[in-house]
Amino acid sequence: MDKKEENLEELECIQISSRKKHRKEEEIKDLIHRLNRMEGQIRGIRKMVEEDCYCVDVLTQVSAVQSALNSFSRNVLGNHIKTCVVDDIQKGKEEAIDELLELLRKFIK
Repeated sequence: MDKKEENLEELECIQISSRKKHRKEEEIKDLIHRLNRMEGQIRGIRKMVEEDCYCVDVLTQVSAVQSALNSFSRNVLGNHIKTCVVDDIQKGKEEAIDELLELLRKFIK
């Protein structure tokens, strides 16, 4: 087992609901890769602050992290719609639409 897999096992799922999402291995690897990149960018920003880097340079990196996080969110949201929402609707769980609308309200500000 490599270090990334060990880290995945150590993480606890912060649950708002009792439901879980079973992701394909490829999706998990892609999401973890994206998160690792963002984590590295955040550490880089911290180092820039500690080294008194110019504000514009710091803000440029912050913008890059925000863009990466937005891309990550779009990826998870798209997959959620294609899998979870579709499955729920097919099972007659119309509340999935309300849940999706509420989720979209949080992202569209």
